Amino acid sequence: MDRRPSQAVFRTGPAMSPDQLLRQMFDRAVEAADPMRSLAQYLPEKPKGRVLVIGAGKASARMAEAVEAAWGPCEGLVITRYGYGRPTQGIEIVEAAHPVPDEAGLQATKRLLALLSGLGPDDFVLALISGGASALLSAPAGEITLAEEQQVNQMLLASGAPIGQMNILRKHISRVKGGQLAAAAYPAKMLALLISDVPGDDPALIGSGPTVGDRSTPEDARAIVKRWHLDVPGSVQRALSGKTGVLQPDDPRLARVSNVIVAAPSQSLEAAARIGRDAGYAVDLLGDDLEGEAREVATEQAALAKNASGPRILMSGGELTVTRRGDGIGGPNAEFSLALALALNGAPGIHAIACDTDGVDGAAEVAGALVGPDTLSRANADGVDPAAALARNDAHSFFAAIDRQVVTGPTLTNVNDFRAILIEG
Repeated sequence: MDRRPSQAVFRTGPAMSPDQLLRQMFDRAVEAADPMRSLAQYLPEKPKGRVLVIGAGKASARMAEAVEAAWGPCEGLVITRYGYGRPTQGIEIVEAAHPVPDEAGLQATKRLLALLSGLGPDDFVLALISGGASALLSAPAGEITLAEEQQVNQMLLASGAPIGQMNILRKHISRVKGGQLAAAAYPAKMLALLISDVPGDDPALIGSGPTVGDRSTPEDARAIVKRWHLDVPGSVQRALSGKTGVLQPDDPRLARVSNVIVAAPSQSLEAAARIGRDAGYAVDLLGDDLEGEAREVATEQAALAKNASGPRILMSGGELTVTRRGDGIGGPNAEFSLALALALNGAPGIHAIACDTDGVDGAAEVAGALVGPDTLSRANADGVDPAAALARNDAHSFFAAIDRQVVTGPTLTNVNDFRAILIEG
């Protein structure tokens, strides 16, 4: 298992192996999205009067740490994933579950909303939002219970639905998503700083857009339930049949909100690409916003790699999905890696890495995996069947068995998938 920390010392040169180069490119992508590097330039001078810092997401505690490094101690509350907390001076950090919400997230969200209650027009709210906020901000609408919200999240994660579809449904069964968090702070002025983990960097999709309006409707949400064959509870059906709390983009309660993206996948990919170019490789960017089934995208990229001339690196980002067909332990980056290895079938001179920049691929505490010409031969020597592992969505177990996982621990940021395929010259 590769357990080197993400904050690596970067080096390039002819002595570097393909695995080392790929791992350094990933490390640089993570480093470029570190809020301690990217956030301060977007902060105004600390306003006079009451300032309240709130937030949610896998990067939100690190964002809070960066805010206090610039502004000093602040009042506020931020909700992050278990293990992603950071030392802060005044802002309270609460850890809760992701990707399925839990009681800690539910109670923390209630407290966060209580903090926003009764603010006036002279107050200022700084909202720190990153990927993961959808699960960490838990405030079910109507009669929906926490257990039912958990059930819906589990269905969505197993469905293969793209993130945009997931978030539309999540918004319309929530009291905090789709601009409703900003509405709770009105008439205070709000600046929302966002780290994007979604294809296209649409602020309305980041964390299900708690500070951003959305033109989707309950009818759209019902169509998603039907399209992805989700057997949702009756309380969810009733919530989707009534009036939504999601705000339209022109709602006057959003007039005092500014949404600013402080880190995005494109910036991380370009930072990593410079490492590859410095090492003498041509770099082709296939897109920072790819979506689709992980195994299908892997097959397409394997064909590109086999037909490419080296030295070259094919890079991509975005958010791939997995439709659960089995009961294995997997995530989109590990599944991409396994499907890629099968499609390459030991092709000489081709190596790859696929990792989630937050250090968590799916629900596993594993960032992703490395692939090389020897991946299938390693599996054969260890008695591991790659095709069977792919069939049961068990990619993490596969790469653990052949010692090719990438394990970073919490990276404290999240700009989603990072993929690089290296073709030697």
